[in-house]
Amino acid sequence: MEGLSCGLTLPLLGALLLGAARPPGAAEAYILGLPPTLNITMEIKPGPLPLPVNPCYLLTSGKRTSTLLIKPGDRVELLFSCHNPEAHFVIEVKRYIDCTANPCPLGEFQLRPLIAMLPPLNRTFIWDAHAGKSASLELGFRPRLRQIGREDSCPDRVTYTVSGHIGATEVRIGTFCSSGTVSRIKMQESVKVTLQLPWFDNRPSSGFSMASRSSIKRLCFIESVFEGEGSATLMSANYPGNFPEDELMTWQFVIPAHLRASVSFLQFNNSNCEKKEERVEYYIPGSTTNPEVFKLADKQPGNMAGNFNLSLQGCDQDAQNPGTFRLKFQVLVQSPQNESNVTYEVDLSNERAMWVTIEPRPVKLSRRFVPGCFVCLESRTCSTNLTLAPGARHRISFLCDDLARLWVNAEKTISCTNHPYCHRRSYSLQVPSNILQLPVQLHDFSWKLLVPKDRLSLALVPAQKLQQHTQERFCNTSFSYLVTGVGTGPGQDLHFGSFCAGGAIEQIQVKQNVVVTLRTFAPSFQQELSGQALTVTLIPHFKEEGIFTVTPDMKSKVYLMTPNRERGLPPLASVSWNISVPGDQVAYLTFLRERTGLVCQTGRAFMITQDQRTKAEQVVSLEDVLPKSSPHHHNFWVNISNCSPVSGKQLDLLFQVSLTWRTLNMTAILIAVVGGGALLLLALGLIICLVKKKKKKMNKGPAVGIYNGNINTQIPMQPKKFPNAQKDNDAHVYAIIDDTMVYGHLLQDSNGSFVQPEVDTYRPFQGPTEDCPPSFLISYSKVPTVKLTTEESSPGFPPETDSEPYTFSHPSKRNGSDGNTDVPLLDAHEPAETGE
Repeated sequence: MEGLSCGLTLPLLGALLLGAARPPGAAEAYILGLPPTLNITMEIKPGPLPLPVNPCYLLTSGKRTSTLLIKPGDRVELLFSCHNPEAHFVIEVKRYIDCTANPCPLGEFQLRPLIAMLPPLNRTFIWDAHAGKSASLELGFRPRLRQIGREDSCPDRVTYTVSGHIGATEVRIGTFCSSGTVSRIKMQESVKVTLQLPWFDNRPSSGFSMASRSSIKRLCFIESVFEGEGSATLMSANYPGNFPEDELMTWQFVIPAHLRASVSFLQFNNSNCEKKEERVEYYIPGSTTNPEVFKLADKQPGNMAGNFNLSLQGCDQDAQNPGTFRLKFQVLVQSPQNESNVTYEVDLSNERAMWVTIEPRPVKLSRRFVPGCFVCLESRTCSTNLTLAPGARHRISFLCDDLARLWVNAEKTISCTNHPYCHRRSYSLQVPSNILQLPVQLHDFSWKLLVPKDRLSLALVPAQKLQQHTQERFCNTSFSYLVTGVGTGPGQDLHFGSFCAGGAIEQIQVKQNVVVTLRTFAPSFQQELSGQALTVTLIPHFKEEGIFTVTPDMKSKVYLMTPNRERGLPPLASVSWNISVPGDQVAYLTFLRERTGLVCQTGRAFMITQDQRTKAEQVVSLEDVLPKSSPHHHNFWVNISNCSPVSGKQLDLLFQVSLTWRTLNMTAILIAVVGGGALLLLALGLIICLVKKKKKKMNKGPAVGIYNGNINTQIPMQPKKFPNAQKDNDAHVYAIIDDTMVYGHLLQDSNGSFVQPEVDTYRPFQGPTEDCPPSFLISYSKVPTVKLTTEESSPGFPPETDSEPYTFSHPSKRNGSDGNTDVPLLDAHEPAETGE
C-alpha cells in the first residue's frame, strides 16, 4: 500500500545512529533526506508548550537554530543539545495530494518505515488532498472516531482533525478521538487530515483511508454507526464558531433495527439572516412528509426506529451583523421499553391556566452510559422534558428504561377578580385524574390563588385536620401541603409552613394571594390523598397575615410555629391562633425557649393571650423573658405581633398546646358547701323571725286612723342625686385610652422611668371569626388628653348593656362637677364583617 513515505526505502529517508562512536553523554545525530520526486516536507520547530528552564538547541551544519525545514531533495544532518528533545521540539510531516488528474489512492495510509526513523519528537502528520469541484473525497476510519470540543484532549493523546475549504477559507469540520461512532466523512472538493501522535507512539498506520467519490453537493457528510445502545455528541462545522454561511451539512445515523434513537439539542445559536431560514431537516424512514423540517428551538424527533439523516441548513447572513450560527446535539440510542408502545392522553382542553411539565429527577452525573428518559408527544417529538399547555388534548408516550427517573410538576392558577361574584365562592383543590393516571409519579401540584387586593381573603379548610411540620414533630406522611403567601416583590413571600394530615389545625385563613403546593414523597400518596381534600373559600378581607383555627385533643401535643421560620416574621406583621378547649379539660400553652432574642428598632413586639369567655388578657413583650406554661380553661386567642427589628435577629416562635383533664378544687368545694349551708340557715332564721312578727301583729286589735286636714299628705321629693342620666350623653364613652395607663409596665426602663418609643401603628384585628382576637399593634405616639367639664362628663354609673362596648364607670365628686378630669380618648374600631 502506498503510504506517507510513498514507497521510500530506509536509506532514502536516512536514519543513521552514531551513538556507538560517541563518548558517554553525547547527543544523538540524525541524517534526514527527502527524494525530489515526492511532494513531502518536514519541519522541526519548537513545541507549543513553554520551554523548560534548561534550554535545548537544534544543531545543523555547525549552527544553532530553533527551526529546520527539510524540502524534497534536501539531505540534512542534525543533532540536539539535550537528552529530552521531545520536551522542546515537535516535527511536522506534511504531504500534498493532487486528486484532480488521477483518482486518489485507495486503502489505508501507512506510517512505517518513516515513523521509526524520525527523531523522538511529538509528531504531526498532515495529508492535504484536493479534488475537482464536481468530486468529493471520502475518509474511512478504523476504529471509528468520537468527536470532542476544540479545547478538549484525547486520553491517549492521539488526535484527528478534519478540515475542508470553501474557496480560500479553511473550514474546521471537527476534532476526534478514537473509540466512537464516526465511521466516514465525505468532503466536497478538498480535505485536510491532521494526525497528532505523542513521541513514543510508533503505530504502523494512520488509521484511515482516502478515496475519490462523486459530488455530495454540500459542505460535508458524516456517517455515525451504532452497533448497540449508546450515545454520540456531535457539533456543527467551526463549532463553537460560526457555521459557514448558506451551507448544508448532513449526518447519517445507522441504527440497528431493534433499537430506537432520539435527538436532543444541547446548545444552539441562530444568526441574523437576510435570506432563507436556518433549520434542521430529518429524513425518517416511514415518514410520509420527508424531509421533516424543524426549527432549532423546536422539540426534536425521538423514538425513531432504523436509520435516519439529519441536515443543518444555514442562511444568507447579515453582512454588518452576521451573528453566530452553531449547533451541538446528542443522539441517544437504546432499547425500546414497554411504555413506548402505550399512549396516554392528558386532557387540558377545558383548562385556561394550567401547565403540566414532565421532567427528569435531579440525579448525580455518571461517567458510564445511562439510557435516556424521553417524553414523546404524538410518539414522534421526544425530549427529556415536556410542558403541556392548557386548551388542548395531549397524547404522550415514554421512551425510558426506568420511569422512576421522571416526575410530574403542575401548576394551576385560580383567579377571581369580581368581588360580588367571588364572595363566599369555594374551590376544591384536587389533582385531575388524568394526571394521576400517568405512569410517572407526581412531585408537585401547585394552585396559585389570586383575589382582589384589600377586598377578599382566603380560608383553607381540609377534610382532615392538619399538622404543622416542625423539628419537634415531623410530618411522616406520603404528601404534604406547602402554604406560601404571595408577596408584592422578590423575596417578600410569606411561608406559612408545611402541613400534613393528622393534626389539630382545622382552618388556615390567609390575608391575600397564596400558593398551595401539594408535594408528594412516596408513590402511595394516592391512597392517602383520596381521604384528604382541601377546599378554599373566598371570605371578606381582614388585616391579619394569617389566622389558624386549632382544635387540640388529648392524644398528643400540638406544635405551632410562626410563619417564615427561616427568615423570621415580617416587620409589623401579626398572626393569630384560635385555640379551642373542651369544657372538661384545661389547655397548657408552653414556649420551648426562654427568650426570642428579638431587639426592636421601632415599635414593640407583643404576644397577647385572651380568654374568649371572660375576655381576660395577658400582654407579654417578646423582647423580655417568655412566660412559662400557662393554663387556659376556655377557648382562647394567641396573637403574636412583630415590631420592626434591628438587622440580624428576626422574630420566630415555636410553642406547644397540650390538654389535660380538669381537676376539682376540694378546698373551693368545701368552702362553697359550708358557705351555702350558712346562707341556708340564715335564710331559715329570717323566715322564722318574719313569721313570728306577723303572728304578733295579727293578735293585736284594729288600728284607728285620725284624719288631720292641716297636714300635707304628699311625700317629700328627694333631690336628684344624678341629675343627668348616663344615656343622655357620651361622657362615659372613651375615644382613646392612654397607652401608658394600660401598657405602662412594658415601657419602663431600668430606672423605672417611662420611655417614649418610636411610633408604630395601631391595627385592630378584623378577622373572620365570631369572637375577634385581641387588638395587637399598639400606637406609642403621644396622644393628647381631653379635659371634660362638668357639662361634658357623666358622673353617674353607666348601665351594663351590650350596645356600649367601650364604657367604663367613673365616680364623680359629690359636691358637683366643677373639677376637671383627665380622660384619654379611645379609638374604637368595629370589626369588619367576616366569614369562615
